[in-house]
Amino acid sequence: MHTPLVMLSGWRYRLTSGIGAAALAAVCVGVANHPAVQRLAVVVPVFNRLPSTTLSNGDLALAIATTLFVVLAALVPLFKPRPRRVLDTILLTEQRVFLAAVGLAAIGYFDYTYRLPRTTLVLATLTMGVSFPAWFVAIRRNPQVDPERTVVVGDDPGTIEEVTRETDVPIEGYVSSLASRFAAAPPGTATPTPDGGTVDVSAIRGECLGGLARLKQVLIERDIDTVVFAFEHPTQEVFFNTLDICHRTGVNAKVHHSHADTVLTTGIETGDLVDIDIEPWDWQSHVFKRAFDILFALVGLFVLAPIMLLAAAAIKLDDGGPILYAQQRTAEFGDVFTVYKFRTMVPDGESAEPIDDAENDRITRVGRYLRATHLDEIPQLLAILGGKMSVVGPRAAWVDEEAEIESELSSWRKRWFVKPGLTGLAQINGVTSTDPDEKLRYDLAYIRNQSFWFDLRIVLRQLWMVFTDAIAILR
Repeated sequence: MHTPLVMLSGWRYRLTSGIGAAALAAVCVGVANHPAVQRLAVVVPVFNRLPSTTLSNGDLALAIATTLFVVLAALVPLFKPRPRRVLDTILLTEQRVFLAAVGLAAIGYFDYTYRLPRTTLVLATLTMGVSFPAWFVAIRRNPQVDPERTVVVGDDPGTIEEVTRETDVPIEGYVSSLASRFAAAPPGTATPTPDGGTVDVSAIRGECLGGLARLKQVLIERDIDTVVFAFEHPTQEVFFNTLDICHRTGVNAKVHHSHADTVLTTGIETGDLVDIDIEPWDWQSHVFKRAFDILFALVGLFVLAPIMLLAAAAIKLDDGGPILYAQQRTAEFGDVFTVYKFRTMVPDGESAEPIDDAENDRITRVGRYLRATHLDEIPQLLAILGGKMSVVGPRAAWVDEEAEIESELSSWRKRWFVKPGLTGLAQINGVTSTDPDEKLRYDLAYIRNQSFWFDLRIVLRQLWMVFTDAIAILR
């Protein structure tokens, strides 16, 4: 009889948050549209230039309906029943209110008949910026400090067995992509693991609750508080789908501290467990980021086409060698793709050891100018257009170089949680692979703070650096 209550709790939160947000949005528009409020507003110097325009009857109803549509669409991530801290809730709500305000302002810019008057829009945005955070803080789910009902999710029986054995919390069971293999193994028999070892499935603490396709159902039916990740060789799709299910169902995602080297974590342990410190982007953010990547790549290729022709000719005239340089680089979760750049070095003698440009005698005469102005990076716009890279992200490392760095820095794989970028936080701060510890610090800082607006700030700073470098070369 416990299951229906658990299922209702998720829907109850969604309904409560959605209905409350809709009611608040309608009230905010109604209050902002009131003549007395607008007369008071124009007393403030900032608002005295805005026209005092009020709507009535059908026009007001249409404006409220438009506002509800835009606002509720912007607030979708806040309707997910997941635990949030107070500050996180306030910041996320303010971001979404700002996004809704931009959408409503865009409608007004195109002068549609159902637009909000400017004074009403400004006042409604201010009131929503105060009332919405208070509402979502009031109904939020508090993050639990100690896990109570825990499920282990993984792809390797050996890792699952180790985590269930060493984790001192109540374990309901485990969910695995190898569930069918576990079910077929007779008790006491050794089941092969992906790394070539074996494990006795009957020794794993808890029962097998099914495959990954049943994860959401398991979390709801058993009222799970915490999911512990026990992935040894996760694919991007499997890892982030699992993480997304945890966030959408309001379940804490953690990893055992002995397996935390390859997972981005807070570093704050709860017993044997550490919080996973990465949140899947909502679909709106994904759309904005991908749209920006495509637009940036198309505009860049079009505007820089003449410079690309000049660079190609200069490389060919310099030493007669190939114009482009192809290299295998590491993408998300260790996937490999081919990146193309304008060739800036002699073809022979390549080494995996990172080396500073000033000490590299393989760089050609033309190559030094291309590197100094960052023009050698232009062909990577094709990889961005194809979706292998993003404009902003950790710089994609050469696979041989990556293996060498990872042998000395085990946490290097934490960079794999996002798509590699043409520029990033490390690049704009002048940090390269010659200092892997510092580069990793910047890359992880970007992953933890990534957002569409953060990307824009990094891009603008990078463009300014390219401009100043180009001016310095010309002088």
